[in-house]
Parts: sequence; C-alpha cells; structure tokens
Amino acid sequence: MPDAVPPRRSRPSTRSRVPGTALRRRTRQVVRATEPPTDAIPVWTQPDGVDVAVGRAAVELAVRGGIALMATGAAASDVVTSVLRLTAAYGLRSVHVDVTFSALTVSYNRGPNADPLTMTRVVRARNQDFTRLSRLHDVVDEVAADPLSVEDARERFDAVIHAPHPYRRWVTTVATAAMGAGTSLLAGGGWVVVLTGVVSAAVISRTLTALGRRGIPGFFAQAIGAAVPTVFAIGLALVQESTSLMEGVLPSLVVASGIVVLLAGLSLVGAAQDAIEGFYVTAGARVFQVIVLTLGIVIGIVVVLGGANRLGVVLAISPESQILAGPVVQLVAAAIIAAGWAISSYTSVRSALVTALAGAAGWLVSLLATSSGTSAAFAAAFAASVIGFGTQLTRQRFRFSALAVTTAAIVPLLPGRAVYRGLFEIVNGENGSGLYQGLGTLLGAVGVGMGLAAGVSLGTYAARLATQTAHTLADRLTRS
Repeated sequence: MPDAVPPRRSRPSTRSRVPGTALRRRTRQVVRATEPPTDAIPVWTQPDGVDVAVGRAAVELAVRGGIALMATGAAASDVVTSVLRLTAAYGLRSVHVDVTFSALTVSYNRGPNADPLTMTRVVRARNQDFTRLSRLHDVVDEVAADPLSVEDARERFDAVIHAPHPYRRWVTTVATAAMGAGTSLLAGGGWVVVLTGVVSAAVISRTLTALGRRGIPGFFAQAIGAAVPTVFAIGLALVQESTSLMEGVLPSLVVASGIVVLLAGLSLVGAAQDAIEGFYVTAGARVFQVIVLTLGIVIGIVVVLGGANRLGVVLAISPESQILAGPVVQLVAAAIIAAGWAISSYTSVRSALVTALAGAAGWLVSLLATSSGTSAAFAAAFAASVIGFGTQLTRQRFRFSALAVTTAAIVPLLPGRAVYRGLFEIVNGENGSGLYQGLGTLLGAVGVGMGLAAGVSLGTYAARLATQTAHTLADRLTRS
C-alpha cells in the first residue's frame, strides 16, 4: 500500500514570512520625503512664448534699470529683485541675474534649442543719490504693476537718470558745513572750533567734488580731503601759540569732525547688508573699498601730522575720553549731523526731517546704553539696531526712504574722535609704545563701525520679521 501523501501546507503570506516588514515600511514613510523640495531648483521647463525681439528689449531695459540702481547706491538684493520684476513684467521667466560690485549680468534662457540672451554692463561711477534711487524704484513698481511698452519704460528710466539733482551744489555744501558744525558741537567745541569745523567741512565738500570731476582715484581724494581739516587744526594751533585769546581751544576737534564727514560717505551699511543676504563677492568688494578709503584718510592725516611735528607744531588732544557737551546739545548736534548728511546725499525734505529725528533718537539710545556701563561698540550696535527697526516699521506709513534714513541717522555714531586719537597716539608715541596703543584704539574704532553696520541690518530684519508675523496673525484672525 503506497505511503499516504501528507496534506499540502499552505505557504505563509509575505507579511508573516518576513517579520518586521510593516514596521520597516512605516519607518520609511516617516523618514523619506514624499513631497518635492521647498526651494525649487531653477530648471528651464518649456518656452514662455516671448518673441526674440521683445526678450532682447526687455533684457536691455532690465540691465539699464539695474545699473542705474547700482550707481545710485542700491543694495545687491534690491538690484536683483528689481531686474527680475522688470523681466517678469514682459513674460520672461527663465532669467538669471548676477551682481558683483562693479558689473551686472542678466541672462535669459530661451530653451535647449535656442541661444540664450545675455547682457553685461559695468558701473562706471557711483554716487549716493537717494532721491534718484527712490524715483527709480517708483518706475520699477509702475512697470511691474502695469507693464508699459519697452520704449515707454526706457524713456521713463532715461528721464530719471538724466534729471538734475534736487538741490544745487551750494545747498549740499551748506549741508556738509552743517555736519561740521554738528560734529564740533557734539565733541564740546567752542565757537572757534565750530566755526573752523564749518569752514573745513565746506572745503572738504568742494575739494572732493573737484577731485571726482577730474577722475582722481578715491584713495587719493580721501587722503587730500583728510589733509584739509588737519591743516586747519594746525593753523589754529599756531594761532594759539602766538596769542592768549584762544586758551582752552582744542584744535584736534576740528580733525575729528573732518574724519566724521569723510567716513559718512563709506558704504558700511551696504556691505553688511550684502553679506547677510548672501552676496559675498559684492560684500567683500564693498568692505575692501571701505578699508582702502579709510586708509586714505589715515595717510592724509598722518602725513600732515608728521610734517607738523617736524616743524615743531604738536596738536594737543583732550585727555578726557568722554564727550564734553551736555545731553541736550548732543541731541541737537546729532540731529544736525544726520539731517546734513541726508541733504548732501540728495534726500527729500521729508526723509531729511525723519532722519534728524532718527539721528537724535539713536544718539539718545547710545547715551543710555553707555551710561549703563556697556562698551562703545555694543552701545553703537544697539542704537543702530533701534534705528533700523523703527525706520523699517514706519517707512510705509510716512513714505520715506528707509535706506536713506538709516544710512544718514548712524553718521553721528561714527567713531571720528576715536580714529583721530589712535592716529595721534601712533604719530606722537615714544619708543614704539604709541604704535601698539594707537592700533588698539583704531581697532576699537573699527569695532564701532562694524557694530553700526550689523546693528542696522539686524534691526531691519527684525522689523521685517515682526511685520510678516503681524500680517500672518491678522490673516488668521480674519479667516476665523
């Protein structure tokens, strides 16, 4: 009798045969992403249907507007945003923008079977003109909201670019002279120092303008400009030695006020903003420009001071490290300095008035921070952050240029007195000790400058974040 065939056993299911499969599957679902990345990779997908002639004209228009923005002092992020808005207004989607310190490149990718349209232009000259900058932004907003023909938009840009300055040269010279008066008052100088500071600042303004028209490099222009207040201070020292009518006058305050006037034109805020927003090449170039121009100031003062020492004329410096003027005088002087620089940078009257208030408020915050025992660098950074925060929050309500106000409002906080003290210690030091002491003082001044730039950027971003959060909460409350 044949053996009985054993009953066939059913095969276990995969789930029961491989233990832990469901657990691994659920683990993969938790770990692996199931949606595309948040930041889309800019890959060309399909033609946008824009005619070649229209695309070429739109790219040329965008480059024209971007170069004008760069030449009037706009940040790199503003230039990129404006160029992309202009090209998008005419239907161009696959556009790449590359900004460096001295050049702008716009490339329009028309697809894998067509040649790209690429255009590059170089910034020949730079001049802080906040009125022109604001009008350029208005044209960009107008084109983005309701696209004009390319020819009409080009005419709008050309009209802004070739328009005369809002103020005559004598007005900006008077504004710069007011800065000299404000810095002298801020340092506690008497009427002799204030009057000399006014004349010195006016001469600096005219000298820099004349040198710029003749194409003199910025390094030499700054050196010559720094020599102007130093020569005036030496003249005061000579008069002081020959007569007893000027006892107690400190000619060194004239040099300190001139340093502030020269430092005001440096793009510290723009360099910090570009670095924070990821435009490192442009930021590095801006920082290097600031270093070179500041070195020109140092060379100009050191050469004149060294020559005066050989002639037996030594400028005395106040032994006190604190500012000598009273709090009320300091606030008034800070407002004058901020408004003066705003006008000399061709800011509108409305923005200049706001700048005066912001400069006084920033100086008040710095006084309070310093009185609490904080360092000069921290006090300057904190005051600058308050200026940036308040300016960004109120710019739309009162309609003024935030960049113009923040750039001018921090001018009273620039370390002109510390820079001169460091140079004085280097020139008049004995046995090499003055070099180390002076370098330490100069490094402290550099810290104050970096704190100002970082503080403005931090306050601006904090205000933007607060505004976005407030809008988000308002939308949620409205929907609920």
